[in-house]
Amino acid sequence: MDLGLQNAKVLVTAASGGLGAATARQFSREGAQVVINSRSLDKLQATARAINEETGNPVFTHAADVTNPDAGAKLIRNAVSMMGGLDIIITNAGGTKAGTFNTLDYDDWRTATDLTLLSAVNLIKNAVPHLKQSERAAILAIVSFVAKEPLDNLTLSNAIRPAVVGLTKSLSFELGSAGVRVNSILPGWTSTERVDAIMANRANTNGTDPETERAKITHTIPIGRMGKPEEFANAAVFLCSPAAGFVNGVAMLVDGGSTKSTF
Repeated sequence: MDLGLQNAKVLVTAASGGLGAATARQFSREGAQVVINSRSLDKLQATARAINEETGNPVFTHAADVTNPDAGAKLIRNAVSMMGGLDIIITNAGGTKAGTFNTLDYDDWRTATDLTLLSAVNLIKNAVPHLKQSERAAILAIVSFVAKEPLDNLTLSNAIRPAVVGLTKSLSFELGSAGVRVNSILPGWTSTERVDAIMANRANTNGTDPETERAKITHTIPIGRMGKPEEFANAAVFLCSPAAGFVNGVAMLVDGGSTKSTF
């Protein structure tokens, strides 16, 4: 299937590794130009080189902390300048601090809100004028399956990630008539470096080993394994592509069927 992404102009944030990098790589494989962002320029440049060597397509970098509103606005301006426009933006952010309501303080809530919700608000607000000029405009927020099914000890994420889904649903109504589709995507347990670190931390806490902790997770996934980053990326890229031109306002789970919610 031709996804219609040849020469598309795409910005992916938090893309020096993990799901962001996998998504940027898949866009590039489809013939898109890509700007990748994170706070670490060295990691960004290494990721950009690896993707460019594989695909031969332009991969630009812009290091910025998107929790800073001015830095986020500058990222959008520079992405548009580097690519000559903007068709697609993928908002993505790192994980929030673990903890329960009892153990978290107000500063933790403010930091998590800035990272998870307000960074997306700012990026989208600055991107929309450019997206409205595109004939294949799309916004995709990478969220988490905890927006549907909360996890223990992740109170910040459980509370704030559903707000991002609410934002994308609202924007799908507000921007649809301008030709801008807005969706969110909710990854489940996927084999990334971050998940490896989580498994190691759980093993240390529980006096086990990472493979034991991983087995506890995979037992809850009907497919019987964690996802691969490229499997997530395939779904994300499809949602943003003209091939999914009538898909708007969805919160798509990519979790191997582990989430028990029916909605």
